[in-house]
Amino acid sequence: MIDLQESRRKIDRIDEQITALFEERMAICQDVAEYKIQTGKEVLDTQREKEKLTALKTKAHTPFNQHGIEELFQQIMAVSRKRQYQLMTEHGIGGGYDYEMTETLPKKGKKVVFQGVEGAYSYAAMKRYFGEQNDSFHVETWKDAIEAVLEEKADYAVLPIENSTAGIVEDNYDLLAQHPVYIVGEQIIPCEHVLLGLPDAEIEEISRVYSHPQALAQCRKYLDEHPQWKQIKVENTAVAAKKIQEEKDCTSAAIASKEAAQFYGLKILKDKIYHNTQNSTRFIIISKHPVYEKKAERISICFELPHKTGSLYNMLSHIIYNGLNMTRIQSRPIVGRNWEYRFFLDFDGNLEKSAVKNALRGIKQEANMLRILGNY
Repeated sequence: MIDLQESRRKIDRIDEQITALFEERMAICQDVAEYKIQTGKEVLDTQREKEKLTALKTKAHTPFNQHGIEELFQQIMAVSRKRQYQLMTEHGIGGGYDYEMTETLPKKGKKVVFQGVEGAYSYAAMKRYFGEQNDSFHVETWKDAIEAVLEEKADYAVLPIENSTAGIVEDNYDLLAQHPVYIVGEQIIPCEHVLLGLPDAEIEEISRVYSHPQALAQCRKYLDEHPQWKQIKVENTAVAAKKIQEEKDCTSAAIASKEAAQFYGLKILKDKIYHNTQNSTRFIIISKHPVYEKKAERISICFELPHKTGSLYNMLSHIIYNGLNMTRIQSRPIVGRNWEYRFFLDFDGNLEKSAVKNALRGIKQEANMLRILGNY
């Protein structure tokens, strides 16, 4: 019978030797980093690592061990690179980004564009973020809003990026990747749907209800209590409210926001008709200029990867190793490149922090493409 405790003691001794050798290796890696700092040589040398892994694998005696050696030294090399990135940051080498830090985001006297019509949740997000008194206008599509910012017809655009129950707004992720705009702020709006009618309307008279399909779904339990009502889908909740105001039919109602009720002069027939009290939509504030507030605490990036095993893990390891908290990851297919994806990542941090600089440096060096979408 094998003595388990004796086997564990042997493993402990070997692990101590591995640890000592690892620290010796990292000390030499520091010398390598100093050389690269002096010469401007890139940290990542893909060909050198490939040759090194091939040579090390031949020293193992079984296929299983060969695979294990490859995986082990891939991690050791990755750790080595991370230390080199840290040293470069400490020496102030590279890693700069064309972002301007400001104490507070200028809002007064700025023009704001939003998609939809007055009374929509994007309108409510704009009011909440920029205040009641602001110079604003609406456009038909999200792309129109981004183009208005790029053409300097507006200083900021307000766009929905995700809903807590319906998920991400895929088109806006794609638009962010396709256009040189930057996220400078965010606003979360609870989707507090109410039933709206004309000032003289009563619930007993209602026979039709207009709203966006998601709003109808989010009020399903309440609507099930009124099976006689015909449910009619429209482009968004504010359009539904506007329709009630224009048609002046007391038998029609809309599911929309309180802001829509106020803007269109409608009466709230029933408050809080939604069944998910946690349902909210996150809106982002877009600018043509890469600025961020000194107090900014979230960073959004997108990157494209080498099409090989473990590349996503390698990117995420820079976030983990630098002690940063990732809050969201999302993938979107890259148009024209079948089965290749662009990744969108949110994590806590500020561009002034060394841990953030280290992580971004590592991703930029090892990804096919990195773009910082914003710090806000």
